Amino acid sequence: MQPVSPQFLTALTTSHSMTVSVSAMYDGLVTVPDLPVSDGAVTVDRGSKVRRTLSLTVSDPKLLPWGELDPLAVYGQKLVVSRGIRFAGGAVESVPLGTFRIDEPQGDTLLGPVTLTGQSSECYIIDDKFMVPATTRGYATCVDAMTYLIRQTLPDAVIVNATAGNRNPACAVATWNAGSDRWDAVQQIALAMQAEIYVDALDRFVIADIPNVMSSSVVWDIAEGEGGTLMSAARAMSRTAVYNAVVASGENVAANSVPVSAVAYDTDPNSPTRWSGPFGHVPKTVSSSLWTTTGACQAAANYLLFDATARNVQLSISAIPNPALEAGDCLRISHTGRKELAIAQAFTIPLTAEGSSTLTLRGGKEEIA
Repeated sequence: MQPVSPQFLTALTTSHSMTVSVSAMYDGLVTVPDLPVSDGAVTVDRGSKVRRTLSLTVSDPKLLPWGELDPLAVYGQKLVVSRGIRFAGGAVESVPLGTFRIDEPQGDTLLGPVTLTGQSSECYIIDDKFMVPATTRGYATCVDAMTYLIRQTLPDAVIVNATAGNRNPACAVATWNAGSDRWDAVQQIALAMQAEIYVDALDRFVIADIPNVMSSSVVWDIAEGEGGTLMSAARAMSRTAVYNAVVASGENVAANSVPVSAVAYDTDPNSPTRWSGPFGHVPKTVSSSLWTTTGACQAAANYLLFDATARNVQLSISAIPNPALEAGDCLRISHTGRKELAIAQAFTIPLTAEGSSTLTLRGGKEEIA
């Protein structure tokens, strides 16, 4: 969760006045400091290649773009979005929700409104397909290799290594063909160091540990009843995307290495998904050219096994919006007399005072007092 004051978190559980700010920018300069927002939302989703997306409605039809340099045109124009709270006395505390490249503005030329969509900065890397074969050769570590691939597209990009201990292992030599997806290559390198990479609300490329509900600290309590922020909850359970073995394999032509592989099994006798138990045999296969030894494959398989065996219990809730949340945060949900810990997989933050925040949570684990 983004850093906010205790006063901010307390205000979320009571009646409060919210603020929204959306500024248009082009080439590093603010062109419209405060757009007239009539509706919109920011969606944050761990399952999407682009983690943050924006939908926005602007009431003034004069802002419908006609020329390439107009504030809401699609030639590099950006929107910087934040949501906050106005306290008694007038002080405002705002939380950034992201920086978004404008993609598709449209609207009635006479009456408006102008509607548009936007994406966080992963989209620039996705668009910049390799024009010639690319390689990690010459870059000793995983962070160095990711930084190189990202800054070829965005020279001023900020890359933050937020993994435990700021780990930065050696990077195997890998190559990608012309036309390959640059962001896929960056994500493969992150996976090779047992991490994920995404763009955060401050427009930084963050390399972070894959969240684990068993070990993560709870950052926010969502509870029913007086003083709580929970408005509704629905629960579903599925076998889909639940596995009890991970087969990791690697074959690297560039490094002239032989194919290697390893398997990690769910061997916990008390696990409902244990291998050869009532759940059956459900292996998941993953591969990367960056795994060049059996040991690297085994480490990857072991690391991915926890997420593979996580219960696919999806808790969908509606709650008072907390703009400081980040996908991957560990939340405590208190409802129906139970307390459950879960990872925030996806959620929306509305840009108006009306409406709640919809959250999809994954990997629920009941908390025993």
